[in-house]
Amino acid sequence: MRHLLVLFTALITISCTMEQSETFDLQGHRGARGLLPENTIPGFLKAVELGVNTVEFDVVVTGDGKLLVSHEPWFNHLFSTKPDGTPVTEEEAMSFNIFEMTYDETQQFDVGKRGNPNFPEQQPMEVTKPLMTDAIRAVEEFAKENNLPPLHYNIETKSRPEWYGEYVPGPDRFARMLYEELNDLDVLDRVIIQSFDPSTLIAFKQLEPNVRLAMLVSQNEPVDIYLNILGFTPDIWSPDYRLLNADNVQEFHSKGMKVIPWTVNSVDQMRSLMEIGVDGFITDYPDSAAVLF
Repeated sequence: MRHLLVLFTALITISCTMEQSETFDLQGHRGARGLLPENTIPGFLKAVELGVNTVEFDVVVTGDGKLLVSHEPWFNHLFSTKPDGTPVTEEEAMSFNIFEMTYDETQQFDVGKRGNPNFPEQQPMEVTKPLMTDAIRAVEEFAKENNLPPLHYNIETKSRPEWYGEYVPGPDRFARMLYEELNDLDVLDRVIIQSFDPSTLIAFKQLEPNVRLAMLVSQNEPVDIYLNILGFTPDIWSPDYRLLNADNVQEFHSKGMKVIPWTVNSVDQMRSLMEIGVDGFITDYPDSAAVLF
């Protein structure tokens, strides 16, 4: 009888693990930032190769009106190299304002060959910031060639009110540009739009109410503050993982939101978050998550 009980328990555990792996949203942060240069096509393809459900990345706008994949609306001093081959310095980084540059001008900057000092395992390579359209098309083609299920995209609008008109367009124009491009790519049904700036989420919802929206959160403030600003409940609550516990995960679920925290990089952190019921997480190391599924 004891052997039967052990076998039954094992079968239940396997069944629950399989069910969770099928529904859990594993997202590659800026591709696979811990392994390859962030927000680049090689990084995105690596994340897909490692089994993510969703490719997470950031977008900004160039001076000639193109959506460019980049975490900042300028060139980060930690890993960017100027056209003359010298490193971008911290003092001058924000002066390389992508909102004032043409796409062709952005392609003169390398963002991978120096590596990233914060990610010593990252493989350096010569690479530039891609257009969003080119990045998504590359992922779509890779998935098709490798007989993978359709990938999802979690796209962050790099937007702050103090940046409007200087580093980024206003939220209405930003949302419109993003909507039109994603609609042309025919991926709106596989997209999440996320932001720390509620205004871009509000603007996007007015354009397409059925697209999933995620509220990014870095502070431990009452959830109703955000819901009152938005005027609706987002599909996803996406906080810094350190803000989560079993009680507030249950609270967010009770309000009808999935919980997908960032940026979760150790197996212990991943396992703890799964135990309290998160619906996914965003990680720089998609390879580390493989041991959990």
